[in-house]
Amino acid sequence: MRHFPSATAIAFVLAATGFAAPAFAQDSAPVVEDDSGLTDIIVTAQRREESLQDVPVAVSVLSGDTLGAITSTGSDIRALAGRVPSLNIESSYGRSFPRFYIRGLGNTDFDLNASQPVSLVYDDVVLENPILKGFPIFDLDRVEVLRGPQGTLFGRNTPAGIVKFDTVKPGETGGYAKVSYGRYGTSQVEVAAGAADDNGFSVRLSTLFQHRNDWVDNVATPAKKDLGGYDDIAARLQLQYESGPFTARAVGQVRVYDGSAIIFRANTQLPGSNDLVGLGGAGTEFERDKVYQDGINFQKLNTYNAGLNLEYDFGPVTLYSITSYWNGNFKSRGDIDGGFGAVFLPVSGPGLIPFQAQSQDNVPSLDQFTQEIRIASNNSTGLGYQFGVFYFDEGLDITSFEFGGPTDATPSAIAVQRQDSEAYGIFGSVNYAFDNGLKLQAGARYNHDTRDFVAARPVETRPPFVVSPNTPVPPQAATVKGKLLTWDASATYEASDAVTIYARVARGYRAPSVQGRLTFSRVISTADQEETMSYEAGIKTAFLDDKVRFNLTGYYFDTKDLQLTAVGGTANVASLLNVDAKGHGVEAELQAAPATGLTFSVGGAWNVAKIDDANAFVAGCGSATPCTVLDPQRPGSPGIFSIDGNQLPQSPKWTVNWTAGYEIPVGDGAVYAFTDWYYRSKVQFFLYRSVEFSDDKLLEGGLRVGYKTDRFDVAAFVRNITGDKSVTGGIDFNNLTSYVNEPRIWGAEASVKF
Repeated sequence: MRHFPSATAIAFVLAATGFAAPAFAQDSAPVVEDDSGLTDIIVTAQRREESLQDVPVAVSVLSGDTLGAITSTGSDIRALAGRVPSLNIESSYGRSFPRFYIRGLGNTDFDLNASQPVSLVYDDVVLENPILKGFPIFDLDRVEVLRGPQGTLFGRNTPAGIVKFDTVKPGETGGYAKVSYGRYGTSQVEVAAGAADDNGFSVRLSTLFQHRNDWVDNVATPAKKDLGGYDDIAARLQLQYESGPFTARAVGQVRVYDGSAIIFRANTQLPGSNDLVGLGGAGTEFERDKVYQDGINFQKLNTYNAGLNLEYDFGPVTLYSITSYWNGNFKSRGDIDGGFGAVFLPVSGPGLIPFQAQSQDNVPSLDQFTQEIRIASNNSTGLGYQFGVFYFDEGLDITSFEFGGPTDATPSAIAVQRQDSEAYGIFGSVNYAFDNGLKLQAGARYNHDTRDFVAARPVETRPPFVVSPNTPVPPQAATVKGKLLTWDASATYEASDAVTIYARVARGYRAPSVQGRLTFSRVISTADQEETMSYEAGIKTAFLDDKVRFNLTGYYFDTKDLQLTAVGGTANVASLLNVDAKGHGVEAELQAAPATGLTFSVGGAWNVAKIDDANAFVAGCGSATPCTVLDPQRPGSPGIFSIDGNQLPQSPKWTVNWTAGYEIPVGDGAVYAFTDWYYRSKVQFFLYRSVEFSDDKLLEGGLRVGYKTDRFDVAAFVRNITGDKSVTGGIDFNNLTSYVNEPRIWGAEASVKF
């Protein structure tokens, strides 16, 4: 990490809290440092550099130092969950397939073509497929989380918001190296180095290696440690040429992951309760480092990227061209029932295992191409504008396997999918800044999407009691199309140097979807396009000579034809449906630097995101799951329940995050301490409410203590310091199967800047 002289000690701790711009390797970050107060945060939430306090968008920033603290344990992108208001991230695949939720809007779909209303944007390129969204966190300038529809200026499918990553760009000579080692052999090596010459050429190479030993003991095998390990390798090479008004940057990225899929655990709850229990059932303590399974577990992921960014400054305007190609392949197999044997076999457990369930999902090929051309005015006063066009093309193959036995190599059923998606958009935004502090802005985007889909089950050898009829499924095809003019309008008024108020209204859109997981079902499902109207207003303040910053936002949204997925159930299928939903809430963030070397921050959100549709019904509980559904049953339809009025899944009503940092100058450096915490309230895992498939709360904290100089930083850390054991999701198919949060990890880290 970067060392700040004592005169700017406050700025360092602010960066560590995540409310200042990045430090250490991110020296090029556009910040304005003021020793007398907080650091001004510069964001690109509207595709141009602006102060966070001036943009009419609910946006939060995580900086390089905060990301360094969060990911000291080799964590993946899920570690960002809850670190800013209204953001949740979880996964039933582990490190490879994150699912994002903002203000309650998200998608619990586990299929590999799942559409999400939260978009991940990596260096201005939208990453649409779920296996791309888990690209590792390393050598980043900053992470911005934009809440509410953002479709006017960004990509596609953004009615809930955007998680936006900006990497450190070439341009300077220097770099850093960082090494950490912790519990379970968790190690991380991160190195970034850049060089530049006097002729406008520069280069930056960034690399990351993350490793964890197998640490979960499968008591069904002779080995002591069987599961939970991984090797995750990523690299980024950027070549840049800058000459006068012209800049060209070529980028190549790669990720290679080999490790465990997420570990499913059978019957971690007893019927009628969501309390965790151990392998011995009632009265035994849950042990996260032990399972009892008979299935095969592995996961392999490779992703590759090549891109070219061109920029030409004509004076009044700048022309941008952003070209990107991503390719990937993926294999993942897990023990879906999470246990050993079955009730009809000599051995079964833990708890009730009605039947064995093992599946594998592959992406033999994923290809994504995007092209954007944009022109933006360069003035900061008077009339400003941006206009552009966007093109998206994706080809995706998916193969799903079902195995009759837990260690079978030959599948008893094979289902295949092919999806071709094409989209284009024409967008523009204008703003005018008046001399009295008022700024008006409006934008629009025409969206056009087409998706061609075909699925089949060419292999079926299972007996009739497993799937009926037990015959192959011929190709099922569907084409969906969507188009909509989305827009936003906002007003920002600078009431004084310390107070800015804003209001924004926006119309968001998500393209129609197709789902065809035919491993068990025989039909595909479709969902109509999703449309959201969002209204928000807020106040952004800085006072006490910029030693305190407080931002407050209130919002309301009304979504028509929200795309949701009923997952699991009797047949373990994923079926799309459209429902109406409404939400409202309040988000607040406070940062303060009350004394030299001391900073703290508090963020929180109250989110009510509910289904508002009297015609919304889903099946509840799997074929043999002893699940206690809390929703009313549809008259005359046993096992079918109304979900009208339910809080959306994976959507806590309350989230709170807080940090505190302190440093004391010692010799040529400083001793520092930094702690960060995250709390969320109760969540349900599925569209229906049940006692078992829920978690009452989660509380995770971290602590980092170290000593730093101009070049060196040595620290000890611990994550999940309290050892919180919380269920983060479930499988509704066979039994009360769930998966849990990350374990407590402690270790040490050393870094050097050069």
